[in-house]
Amino acid sequence: MPRGLTAVLMQPGKPLELETLPTPEVEPGGILIKNTAAAICGSDLHYWRNDNNYSGPDIRRVPGHEFTGVVHTLGKGVTTDSLRRPLKEGDRVAFPFFNPCNRCYWCVRGEHHACPHRHRKSQQFTLNEYAYCDGGYAEYYYLPPGHYVFTVPDVLPDDAIPPVNCALCQVLHGLEYSEMKFGDVIVIQGAGGLGIYACAVAAEKGASKVIAIDKQTPRLAMARNCGATDVIDMNEYPTPESRVQRVKDLTDGRGADVVVEVVGVAAATLEGLDMVRFNGTFVDIGNIIPATITLPATKVITQQIKWKGLMHYDPWIMPAALDFLVRTKDKYPLSKVVSHSFPLSDVNKAFTFAEWQGKNTGTAATRVILKP
Repeated sequence: MPRGLTAVLMQPGKPLELETLPTPEVEPGGILIKNTAAAICGSDLHYWRNDNNYSGPDIRRVPGHEFTGVVHTLGKGVTTDSLRRPLKEGDRVAFPFFNPCNRCYWCVRGEHHACPHRHRKSQQFTLNEYAYCDGGYAEYYYLPPGHYVFTVPDVLPDDAIPPVNCALCQVLHGLEYSEMKFGDVIVIQGAGGLGIYACAVAAEKGASKVIAIDKQTPRLAMARNCGATDVIDMNEYPTPESRVQRVKDLTDGRGADVVVEVVGVAAATLEGLDMVRFNGTFVDIGNIIPATITLPATKVITQQIKWKGLMHYDPWIMPAALDFLVRTKDKYPLSKVVSHSFPLSDVNKAFTFAEWQGKNTGTAATRVILKP
């Protein structure tokens, strides 16, 4: 089996290290992927900053989850993708970065996104227990037996694919999960990769207004080009109260039917809940770091707000996301969500460039990818 360059997270808040490691043996029913590009997601920036204030022993784990590649080796018995379309070595593919077990209470009920056994091996184990080149920020990734994998349509450019398996699929599932209706007003907190995709998905699902909120003007311009009808620039509306009032002004005083949080800042949740109309829905996707917020229960109870947390997505979301990109490729510049590219060997330079917190000018990036 081949060996591949692998980025290794030793300590959150410290530079990633590089190692060359062997790939796992391909079992019958498995697929070895040769990674072609991996994106830096907002959740990756959390450990880059050490938002968890971790100070324990070295982790020695392979990070990265938003990525794509081509088939390197098909395991015995694998001849098609998950929709029974022919699959061969060299084909471009997209796949979830987690693997529902299909043999638990949640999977039997069709709740694959909530399967407690779904996590990939590079998330379950450190390199001390599983010493393989197998992850997003690596040259190779192993899809074990029971995986989901989908061929990528030829019309889609390479750089459109890396964010599909996290950013696009996550917000597509989030808006499905919100049960938004045709004509709803949708507020998107954050106009990075997830936020821009969310604008386009909400627009295509029939939202009457799509309101994007961010502090970085270029991202808001991109959001407008990708379905946002209105934007709230935090430089113009610097306080939570002013942003909440702006949403009320844009909705005849009601507030939004659905607010989607994808910025990953806990304070945004408090703000977003005030933007939801009476009996509306708040979908919390970005707050994956255990930051504490305090709010009176009446904020949710008396306003009858449906507060939904969501992580990951069901398998059908992946081919729907790819089809969405094909159908809208001439309508929205979603292939340009990936704005910058670095070689995998420059992973730390890429993270420094992608980081936006603590920078007065933010970052020029919407999505940065690493290419092995």
